[in-house]
Amino acid sequence: MAQRLLNHRAFGLLVIALIIAVAPLFFPSTFYYRMGTAIFIAALAAVGLNVLMGLAGQVSLGHAGFYGIGAYAVAVGPATFDIAPWAAIFIGIALAAAVAYLVGRPILKLRGHYLAVATLGFGILVSMVLTNEGTWTGGPDGMGVKRLVLFGYVLKDRAAWYWASAAVLLVGAVVAVNLIESPTGRALRALHDSEVAAAVNGIDVARYKLVAFVISACYASLAGSLAALSDAFITPASAGFLKSIELVTMVVLGGMGSVIGSIIGAAFLESLPQLLARMQEIEHVLLGLIIMLVMIFMRDGLFPTLARRFRRAAP
Repeated sequence: MAQRLLNHRAFGLLVIALIIAVAPLFFPSTFYYRMGTAIFIAALAAVGLNVLMGLAGQVSLGHAGFYGIGAYAVAVGPATFDIAPWAAIFIGIALAAAVAYLVGRPILKLRGHYLAVATLGFGILVSMVLTNEGTWTGGPDGMGVKRLVLFGYVLKDRAAWYWASAAVLLVGAVVAVNLIESPTGRALRALHDSEVAAAVNGIDVARYKLVAFVISACYASLAGSLAALSDAFITPASAGFLKSIELVTMVVLGGMGSVIGSIIGAAFLESLPQLLARMQEIEHVLLGLIIMLVMIFMRDGLFPTLARRFRRAAP
């Protein structure tokens, strides 16, 4: 019975939903609501990136570019074109999907480090545009973002954003889990194992690569929009190289191909600096050391390794 529960994908999501619901009972201050919101938003972007990297086996080092597109859509849209923030979220997703489609068609023909460099170039290009287009984006100093209004209620306090971002993350995770179990998900897994074998079996490799790229871009755009709206401010750093590396690290740390792993990886990477904050002089050294140790002793990632060990111990 325990083995069947552990092997069911929905079980992990139910546990995470329970933790999200219970955690506020133990929050000593509103700061923890803000930290929870940051974790949920980062996890949403990581879940989307895992569709591309863990499921389809394609590398992206410029995924923060799509994150930045979503973030600036909800900033520029209301400020310049008087678009409602909630509508700007969907415009950002559509724009990110269109850009992913146009950019993905040529660069996804590349493989290995060539693909990594191409996606890196895309991320740098988006960051440069956002930094230099000062008239619309505020330049390197960034710009303010109008508050999101839903059903007459202005989302501005930390508790409200905690629950809103948690709800979006859970919906996004459910969609990703269903995608994995769908015919598209099986095609992507086949592509991950061997592109040649997938093509021999009638799978349109180029098409499914592009599908994974567009889906992951939509997740990143949505996460960027939520981050900008929750903070009410955004800068080009949201689309920078370090943000892309942070997202990739979350995916790899949590476990490639695991939706639950993406959430755990995001929680680990977002919360660890806060836990090490008191050790200011060696904080970054300890952070790097811990990440190295995790990757050395848990090569498959945090969640797959711990889940496998728990299954062995379960009756």
